[in-house]
Amino acid sequence: MLVHNARGHYSFIRGIAPYSGGAVADDGFEVVHARFHQPVPLKQGFQAVEQHLAAAKLPIHSLCGMELRSPRPFTFQGFNDFNAGYIDVLKHWGLFLEGVNPVARTNIAPKIVAPREPSLYGFSYTSPSAAKQRTFIVAGAGELPEGSLDPHDVVRRGETSADALREKARFVMGLMSGRLQGLVVGWNDVTVAEVYTLHPMWHLLESELIRPMGKAAIHGLTWHYSAPPIETIEFEMDLRGCQRELVL
Repeated sequence: MLVHNARGHYSFIRGIAPYSGGAVADDGFEVVHARFHQPVPLKQGFQAVEQHLAAAKLPIHSLCGMELRSPRPFTFQGFNDFNAGYIDVLKHWGLFLEGVNPVARTNIAPKIVAPREPSLYGFSYTSPSAAKQRTFIVAGAGELPEGSLDPHDVVRRGETSADALREKARFVMGLMSGRLQGLVVGWNDVTVAEVYTLHPMWHLLESELIRPMGKAAIHGLTWHYSAPPIETIEFEMDLRGCQRELVL
């Protein structure tokens, strides 16, 4: 379900309390993606978001996406506990819309050079623009059905064989396609596709990932050697279609 966020100048896919499924900018605006050269501790990252938007003379409501990095994958209970504090900040900023979180999110755990504490890697926001191309972000998703944080719903839970990973990747690609459709865009509009897994992907690349991407395949895939945010989830992706990419 696409919900309009007039204060933020974007529409978003209704998700669950910690995050929405994605966001697409209104006409006359674009989604800008920014990332830090290195992740910053989350509290400092929240302050950096406020400062960046204030310097750009944009309201905090323009924030539509957050990208987090964690020291290690959470248990399902640990993930819920972490989300409670994260949600409190978004509510303090007044971002929730009639009790619904409009801000998309990706949260993963790097295998190498992981941060010592939960940190902010990047964020996305809307800004006035004359660009005609629709710009958007799709939140990260692993092999869990939409709206579920139940460990029993993980596709091929506890399995990491080539066949299981193929099924997981196919399921996640289905989620990505569904979210693109929900945002009224398509694979041909994608400028960046990112994969987060610690497992080999060579046997998946052509049939399950590259070919289904259509014309977006020309941009390739960015593989982060990282685990999804919750234990037992093995394969995650996110997408975006942006014209401006900043490194802070």
